[in-house]
Amino acid sequence: MTIYSSDFIRIVAERGFLHQCTDMEALDTLASKSSITAYIGFDCTAPSLHAGSLVSIMLLRWLQKTGHRPIVLMGGGTTKVGDPSGKDETRKLLDDDGIAANMAGIKDIFKTFLDFGDGPTDALMANNADWLDGLQYIPFLRDYGRHFSINRMLGFESVKLRLDREQPLTFLEFNYMILQAYDFLELARRHDCLLQMGGSDQWGNIVGGVELARRLDGRALYGLTTPLLETASGAKMGKTAAGAVWLNKDMLSPYGYWQFWRNTEDADVGGFLRLFTDLPVGEIARLEALKGEECNEAKKILANEATKLCHGETVVGDVAASAASVFENGGVGVIEAGGTSDGAGLPVIDVARGDLENGIPAFELLTRAGLAASNSEARRLIKGGGGRLNGVVIGNELQSVSLADMGSKGLIKLSAGKKRHAVVRAI
Repeated sequence: MTIYSSDFIRIVAERGFLHQCTDMEALDTLASKSSITAYIGFDCTAPSLHAGSLVSIMLLRWLQKTGHRPIVLMGGGTTKVGDPSGKDETRKLLDDDGIAANMAGIKDIFKTFLDFGDGPTDALMANNADWLDGLQYIPFLRDYGRHFSINRMLGFESVKLRLDREQPLTFLEFNYMILQAYDFLELARRHDCLLQMGGSDQWGNIVGGVELARRLDGRALYGLTTPLLETASGAKMGKTAAGAVWLNKDMLSPYGYWQFWRNTEDADVGGFLRLFTDLPVGEIARLEALKGEECNEAKKILANEATKLCHGETVVGDVAASAASVFENGGVGVIEAGGTSDGAGLPVIDVARGDLENGIPAFELLTRAGLAASNSEARRLIKGGGGRLNGVVIGNELQSVSLADMGSKGLIKLSAGKKRHAVVRAI
């Protein structure tokens, strides 16, 4: 077992964040002797980040907690190009207004994970549009493009995978790794940033920045990547049948977020506790040793801790109360929790009153509520006895759900199995 001298490298290694590093020994020594500055970039391709970004966010959190300075780099410039890493097709290009709107939604996510300010270890938020938007094409190619070998760029995994699958890679996207390398150089010059971190698919881009700074400025920069994260069943982290697990509460309620973590597979509990909570590793070892029904206690703790980090401690109590009603009391009182104004209750789905007056087939309503990815999946769920209406098993996929099914609060409770629930409201 490797023994590290810096708290940061030791913690990220024991918690499962560590995959590759350009020079681990040198970085570990540096981080043990002084405070370092590191960054991770986040492109603005959607109005919110999702749970798949949490590994990077938590890595920045541990960087700060161990006495170092994190930089959150908003990709106001690089989003205009689109990162080809991990994609089989060109990303949809957004206009300036769309990028600005997405950036506004993403920025607030970091406030509960990091402390921002002017202190030596306070987090900084930057926008690469500040230096990329003003670049002149010919001077940039002459000064920076000449340091990149096409032969080597074609060998990087993010490019090779795309070409091996015979998927088109535009020249615009091919420039992305040069722009990301330039970002690293700019942050090193502006903020003495010496470490770039990211997912394993970013390795080639990160190495490009390390080499560019060495050639142009003689700077020693470093790169560190995290492993590709999948669930025990092989699903992509942060994805469910109903779609992405968004971090913004206006795109996924705190209860829906809590529910995602509560539904973690048994085999993933220990790993997720290490990656997505601040709990000590000793306590995590105790929790991951729990088996059978006792494992549910570990899942509740995971859900509480993860939700606290994302949505704040005050929300967790309300979410836990709603959850106890669903999981422990057979759903008693859950309808009353469904429409809470602070979003802590069950996810609420608005349906036109006219549709409910006419009646909606149960399978269709389950799909509308996000409890099934498609109508065919909803039909299979009901046929298998997994669909419930107000706590009662739905006997027929074509069973009509109407205003007559509403409770005293004017709401309808839908369930998919024992762990996924939503509330339908007529508008």
